[in-house]
Amino acid sequence: MTDRYGSDVLGADPHTTGPYARRRTTRDLPVEHGMVVEEVQTGWVGAVVRVEKSGGMHVVVLEDRKGRTRTFPLGAGFWVDGAPVRLLPPVGASPAAGPRTAGGRRLTASGSLAVEQHRARVARASRIWVEGRHDAELVERVWGDDLRVEGVVVELLDGVDNLEAVLRDFRPGPRRRAGVLVDHLVPGSKESRIAARVTAGAAGANVLVLGHPYVDVWQAVRPERVGLREWPQVPRGTDIKVGTLRALGWPHADQADIATGWKRILGTVRSYKDLSPALLGRMEELIDFVTAVPE
Repeated sequence: MTDRYGSDVLGADPHTTGPYARRRTTRDLPVEHGMVVEEVQTGWVGAVVRVEKSGGMHVVVLEDRKGRTRTFPLGAGFWVDGAPVRLLPPVGASPAAGPRTAGGRRLTASGSLAVEQHRARVARASRIWVEGRHDAELVERVWGDDLRVEGVVVELLDGVDNLEAVLRDFRPGPRRRAGVLVDHLVPGSKESRIAARVTAGAAGANVLVLGHPYVDVWQAVRPERVGLREWPQVPRGTDIKVGTLRALGWPHADQADIATGWKRILGTVRSYKDLSPALLGRMEELIDFVTAVPE
């Protein structure tokens, strides 16, 4: 009887000989927002929504098509585009990169003078809240350097309906201000009614609620950056993100498509010049408000 396993089962590398010889070897891949990843052990498939540090290690948060999230440590054990990868922390931008003044001073993405050789300061008690993750990522893209220098933390509301409860827990005061950026802050909107109640409350003097007129922060990016003359008018009853991707002719079937679409839009933003003045002015006001507090 023929021994089909051979005399030494460890004598050959199955990745280089035999039926699996053409299997791809694991490659290193810096993680990127929106990248669709499969975690091999659990079979979880999702788009990268953020990378953060937890317990001294980098972890990646993956969101599936139903909006559920799971967190996994970076490293081996993932597949991307049908190939095994070892996920690495995202590649950061070089501090030497970016526009400069005529005198050679580096400018931040917000257009302010960069503060070189400066440690991020201890976080202030004051905070800025934005409605959702995409808002936070856009703020980080343009104002991240400035906020770190000032020690201002940006937090998520996960929807303006949570604003009043968040502020009750936060308890704003003269040295603990709250700045809030909301979408669709126009007369008669739900957002404007919530903002009016907040500012009329007992802590109103220490809260500033500002917003832009757009239904979603995606529309605060100049439409020409994605090849449009103007952002599409999405009918009522249609998710703004799905309708926008459909109008652009981009995939829009599930959460992974939405994450990929936002990644493409966010990737067109290099500086404040790529954003609408309706957002720029409000964000600058909020930063001034929360930093104009005696230390």
